[in-house]
Amino acid sequence: MSIVVAGATGLAGSAIVNAYKKTGAEVVGINRSVCNLLDREATIAFIKSVKPTLVVDAAAKVGGIGANSSYPVEFLADNVRIQSNLMEAAHAADVEKFIFLGSSCIYPRDAAQPMKEEYLLTGPLEESNSAYAIAKIAGIELIKSFRKEYGRKWISLMPTNLYGPYDNFELQGSHVLPAFIRRFVEARESGRSKEILWGTGAPMREFLHVDDLAAAVVIAGEKYDSAQHMNIGTGEDLTIKALAELVAELAGFSGEIAWDSSKPDGTPRKVLDVTKVKSLGWEPNISLRDGIAATIDWYIDATAKGESRR
Repeated sequence: MSIVVAGATGLAGSAIVNAYKKTGAEVVGINRSVCNLLDREATIAFIKSVKPTLVVDAAAKVGGIGANSSYPVEFLADNVRIQSNLMEAAHAADVEKFIFLGSSCIYPRDAAQPMKEEYLLTGPLEESNSAYAIAKIAGIELIKSFRKEYGRKWISLMPTNLYGPYDNFELQGSHVLPAFIRRFVEARESGRSKEILWGTGAPMREFLHVDDLAAAVVIAGEKYDSAQHMNIGTGEDLTIKALAELVAELAGFSGEIAWDSSKPDGTPRKVLDVTKVKSLGWEPNISLRDGIAATIDWYIDATAKGESRR
């Protein structure tokens, strides 16, 4: 079995590559140095040359509230181009299976919790990352369209907030968890006594280790075949304040944590209903505490080697 993983050196992609290699599959990874996914013709030529049986699209322009607010054109246009180019290429190469990875931000800002798959497009999106959300919704619709028009057995998976090795720890563009890891590690190392964080700390979020996501991708690729997208998460959440306190503890920071309420909080609460994926026999195995501790160790080691994205 030959598998192409787009975004192979990123947070989700690197874990998915490792998971498929453990199954004995032949895995070909795509990153910017291998193929420019914004180039339609280059993408089609690459996929045709590999002739995989499965393409996993884990490639995307991603970032936190600040990056999404500052660069909405890139978050919408680049992501739409990447996913549509990959799907067109897979169709041209007659690829049997395609797994599109989206995001839990596709759901309405004030959706009922936990969020079920059928809540998509039932209300307004969170404004701070609406461009990225619309791009991912377009990806879901494109998967549905390829299934309807051409009979493709392609699927969409919507992961919750992911974390783990190879994340983006750059403070201006990262998500909340890697940003906390970097800030608290640096605060401990520099001896700072106080860290001021964005927002109020009140919003609630769900987090999933990328190794658990990768296991879900493998299982879904084998067992799931539906036009309906499927949520991937833990089904459990915590406040951003509690998250900050946990990261600070594990990073060895014992100073004061303060909050800048002039900065945006984003969606009040985001936790997924994961009934569907659990019905396939998948369960997350890595606790949030253990996963964050391991990610902090990875970040410190990778930073010392000059290998972390920061």
